[in-house]
Amino acid sequence: MQVRSLLLLLALILVAVAAEAGKNKKEKAKKDGSKCEDWRWGPCVPNSKDCGLGYREGTCKDESKKLKCKIPCNWKKKFGADCKYKFESWGGCSAQTGLKTRSGILKKALYNAQCEETVYVTKPCSSKIKSKSKGQ
Repeated sequence: MQVRSLLLLLALILVAVAAEAGKNKKEKAKKDGSKCEDWRWGPCVPNSKDCGLGYREGTCKDESKKLKCKIPCNWKKKFGADCKYKFESWGGCSAQTGLKTRSGILKKALYNAQCEETVYVTKPCSSKIKSKSKGQ
């Protein structure tokens, strides 16, 4: 009987400690939060080179914050990492320029980024000839 009482008391203590720890986490989140709703965010600035992990700075009235961000290393520098586009299929190869072209329409602008509505990209034509049927 004493063993059961001891285990029950131990379980109640563990529950009380866990509940108190949860309250502390919520209080910290409230302290870090801001009442300001009109944040202005700058571009993501990589820590080194032109891609990878970095940070973006935001301001709202007299407050400022830094958020971690990441610029993919295959991003289109011309558009910025915060502008997301829906691209069409690649067009045919131009014999004059040796380039393929396609356009993209703005899908989403992150962090109030200034983005172009429509963008155009080009890439060199492939020198390989793809066969449509295999094994023939």
